[in-house]
Amino acid sequence: MTSLVPLLALGALTSPLKRKVSPTTSLPATRLTLRHTLVDHGQLAAYARICGFPCTDPLPLTYPHVIAFPLALRVMTRRAFPLPLTGLVHTSIAITRHRAMHPDDRPELTVYAAHLSPHRRGTEVTMVTEARLAGTLVWESRSTYLARHPTENTGTHSLTTDQHAPPLPAVTTWDLPGNLGRRYGVVSGDLNPIHLHPLTAKPFGFPRAIAHGMWTFARCVAELDPADETSVRADFRAPVLLPAAVTYAAAGGVFQLRGPDGRIHLTGTRSDSGAR
Repeated sequence: MTSLVPLLALGALTSPLKRKVSPTTSLPATRLTLRHTLVDHGQLAAYARICGFPCTDPLPLTYPHVIAFPLALRVMTRRAFPLPLTGLVHTSIAITRHRAMHPDDRPELTVYAAHLSPHRRGTEVTMVTEARLAGTLVWESRSTYLARHPTENTGTHSLTTDQHAPPLPAVTTWDLPGNLGRRYGVVSGDLNPIHLHPLTAKPFGFPRAIAHGMWTFARCVAELDPADETSVRADFRAPVLLPAAVTYAAAGGVFQLRGPDGRIHLTGTRSDSGAR
């Protein structure tokens, strides 16, 4: 895959220059589009392995997020984008698949920043990604990312330690190694320092590296029937500090990822209407 290091380095350099967000802060109207995107079969296979997907055809529900990630980085590293790239925390994602995509498809990808929202720990931005085949929308996602900074507002959103969700029946337990963030970062291109090493995570308030939200989400999605899931949403409630042991639990259309102490890291919902 194309190296994203230059974009990540640019984000690190420009992050200290980002102005303080205020109620009047606006987002750039930038919409970046990549036409006839070629899927790297080697990267796809590596992604499927690390996330636990049993096959690569159709494309894993979460994979278009990975191939569109360079476009998202380009939007977020632009001078007009108000939030610092470095230290952004993925707080939620909602994906809808209107039609299955396959490894040899050449989708048109579009990414843009939709809006800013106050959060009790800072400010969230919603990033939208769309995939089209022959002009038809076949896949879309909405992700929120949190820039943590002092704030007096009391609004709440996804990243929270609220543990009021009822526990679900355990399905399986996963042991996550300390280097998971580095391994997934190489595959996905997301080399945010909060995921790589305790020394690079500590400046952002984490005692150890944390797992990528998109890995925890993808690993949960991999437990679903790849022929059925068409709409899945997840809220990242608390970071997973690496290394860790986590339990995947599910019942009906709801799933969770929780720690051995019962702390809920992720909650999600799914729709099984089937893709065309």
